[in-house]
Amino acid sequence: MPEAEYLQMGGQAVIEGVMMRSPHFFAVAVRSPKGDVVVHHEPLEKTWIGRQAWLKWPFFRGSLALLDTMALGARAMRYAAKVITDGEEELKREAAEAAGETLSGPTKSEQNQAKIQDVAIGGALVIGLAMGLFLFNYLPNLLAQPLERFGASGMLINLVVEIIKVTFFLGYLWGIGQLPDIKEVFRYHGAEHKAINAVEAGRPLNLEEVRAQTRLHPRCGTSFAIVVLIISFIVFTFVPRYPFGAPRGWFIDASVRFLIELVVLPLISGLAYEAIRWAGKMKNNKIVQGIFWPGLMSQYLTTRDPEDKHLEVAIASLQAVIDAEKVRAAGVAPSV
Repeated sequence: MPEAEYLQMGGQAVIEGVMMRSPHFFAVAVRSPKGDVVVHHEPLEKTWIGRQAWLKWPFFRGSLALLDTMALGARAMRYAAKVITDGEEELKREAAEAAGETLSGPTKSEQNQAKIQDVAIGGALVIGLAMGLFLFNYLPNLLAQPLERFGASGMLINLVVEIIKVTFFLGYLWGIGQLPDIKEVFRYHGAEHKAINAVEAGRPLNLEEVRAQTRLHPRCGTSFAIVVLIISFIVFTFVPRYPFGAPRGWFIDASVRFLIELVVLPLISGLAYEAIRWAGKMKNNKIVQGIFWPGLMSQYLTTRDPEDKHLEVAIASLQAVIDAEKVRAAGVAPSV
């Protein structure tokens, strides 16, 4: 595969697994309850959004990438949940057979439960996005707006809002990182980075080489979020606090400000996305490393040093998309 396409590799950690994507395929590798690694890959489908040419323009494609990542993430989570659930059922059946009992196939209730699980994953993404906007955008504005009563200028209030956003975000990452289940996901996140770093360094995709890589990567979603925060800090501090004249009240002013930020945020995200892409291409440049140092350091909150069992899953997922790309380049329809 050409080096330019290697630089389009990306991924995401899921429960007990890793999703990897290449220019034309995505794969999910999951460690089943029985301990084996189950891998699935398929071509990337172009949705209606993905077919819109203007969404691929620089500074617009960041929004497309975010939507695309959320959609693929949901599919990866559904697949991981299915592997884990099916594996648990298989273990139950094996235990029953060993005890001389016989279990029937999945009941209607179990089938309905699987459908509910799919809906729950999609709902969790929507709710999570709404809660993120509330926690990291709306609530900071609500908390800082009362400073106006004490004579604080609009710019000072803006500055306080941005400080609260950064504090909330870093505090949130630290807090969820203390949960045992999330720590395990963060180990898979670290494994994903190590595998991609090995490929981008031109090293063989095996345990020894992958293990030696850093768990940090400039194209990480955490770095993207930090760059968004930094650009927002600069931009929103100087955007007028009261675009329609004098203050109109605590709730109204905070709500209007929140709506203004929602309008500007896609443009900031687009700029951050272009910066992250550039940093990924220049990741060995010391100056670039210095510029994006905050984003890299933030990954110590969202990654953990993986064990070999995590690395094996990441390698299997990445190898699946690499193999599929090679088959595609050879003009043969890959099996899925």
